[in-house]
Amino acid sequence: MEIGFVGLGAMGWPMSALLAREGHAVIGFDADPQVRAKAAGMTGLRVAASLGAVASASEVVFTCLPSNAVVREVYLGPDGLEPALRDNAVTVDCSTVSPSLTREIAAALGERGVSHVDASMLGSAPQAAAGEIGFVVGGDLEAYRRIAPLLDILGRFRTHAGPAGSANQIKLIHQTLVAINAAAVAEAVGLCLATGADLDCFYDVVCGGGGMAHSRYFERRIPRMREGEFSPLFMLDLMTKDAALARDLGQDVGFGTPVLDRVVTIFQECQAKGWGREDFSAVAHFYEAALGRGFLDADTGDR
Repeated sequence: MEIGFVGLGAMGWPMSALLAREGHAVIGFDADPQVRAKAAGMTGLRVAASLGAVASASEVVFTCLPSNAVVREVYLGPDGLEPALRDNAVTVDCSTVSPSLTREIAAALGERGVSHVDASMLGSAPQAAAGEIGFVVGGDLEAYRRIAPLLDILGRFRTHAGPAGSANQIKLIHQTLVAINAAAVAEAVGLCLATGADLDCFYDVVCGGGGMAHSRYFERRIPRMREGEFSPLFMLDLMTKDAALARDLGQDVGFGTPVLDRVVTIFQECQAKGWGREDFSAVAHFYEAALGRGFLDADTGDR
């Protein structure tokens, strides 16, 4: 297939490479000229000079972008995709954005005979590189069936959630759990250190004891946190954005989210301290600051 890919960042880069590796003709674009220059060396990927060039060359256009504002501009802006899209094309937005924005774009593109779906991703950069992303898809069922073979290249799981916007609803509710879990894990570890509890024992109990506290996040992130390793697998800035969108989703329907509200505030305080571009497990720094020492060494606090 002729595939466009807009947004060649931590997720979009490996995803576009996987599609090209499978023999699809991929044309890519990124707003950053340095990224475009790097992409020019990727086997099987042709770099476009504009969004319009991507749209006109593609049967299916993927986008993987950081925010509501960027997604709206890429699709509906004066130099965006919409004017140049082919009739009967499918656009696949893998960004995590407001469901209302997804529905707005779907309605606008639908007037031109283009099917727009939200394909919210579950997983981070390592899963994208390995082709193990999970996809929750919202939009026309026939469009979902058309892109299913491509999603099967990119991921290990896919499901159809309903009309356009449904996938982003599910993703934001999912991120509610992820953000709260990240803060809860950091708080529990902080409590271990504050009380002098054996952190190695606590880790073994949670991971192997059969209780309900275990999570994949706990098992994978605690070793990194204890090593002082906060290089981004999924940036704190992005998790803060997702959690705030989830909070707004609740506000839109009059549903209170007091736990999430507090977690969003904690993440925003972490951003204000300059930790936004670290992994979202850097929420641990909030508790390290309260302790006056780091998680690296549970006995001495040395970082």
